[in-house]
Amino acid sequence: MLIPTLDFALVLILLVVVPALSVLTARRPELRLIPRTDLYVSAVVSQWVLALITMGLLSIHSSGFSTAGFRYLSAERFWIWTAGLTIGTLAGLGLMMILESRGLWPSDSDLVELLIPRTQQEKMLALFLVAPTAAFCEELLYRGFLFPRILAWTDSLAWALIISSLGFGLAHAYQGFHGMVRAALLGALLTVPLVRTGSLYPSIAAHFVIDAVALGWLGPRFLKPRP
Repeated sequence: MLIPTLDFALVLILLVVVPALSVLTARRPELRLIPRTDLYVSAVVSQWVLALITMGLLSIHSSGFSTAGFRYLSAERFWIWTAGLTIGTLAGLGLMMILESRGLWPSDSDLVELLIPRTQQEKMLALFLVAPTAAFCEELLYRGFLFPRILAWTDSLAWALIISSLGFGLAHAYQGFHGMVRAALLGALLTVPLVRTGSLYPSIAAHFVIDAVALGWLGPRFLKPRP
């Protein structure tokens, strides 16, 4: 009974506690005064704490890490899925940012703009610390852990996809409604290769490239700092 209880507790954390903390974070006015590099470090540490807890829990499961998508995938299938996800998502994201910069799309929360790197040091931290951390940790948590647990409990692929994607969207509540919807849709897309191949690796790779391009180029290019 210990492992199912721990599984349930972690699912509650991902679906309830993390979204609640995200909402509370967005409501803290003093957050706008914290240096961007400190925000990066805080986000990285919190994600790795949850990721390490998840890996510890997976290590005591009889199936180990295989149910989380850490399975062999041929290089050809890996690159096809990674390229397809990355190109399609970045095209859609780029279009949204262009439209937003021209006032034709709902604006992101000011916190989103606050996290966009502006200096060379911030860009290096975003590319080599924030992006790889988000790619690995978020895919492990929401696609590798949450999705299979909901699938096992409901025996429904549709419900597992919906709940895990909504959970991922709610975790980005600090980005406002527009940001939550975008994250939920991205979460659904990143679940597809896991369902079709059984491997989490294309989702991790695509997530990294998407975040790196969004933080390193798209964001600084189209999301201008507010006065």
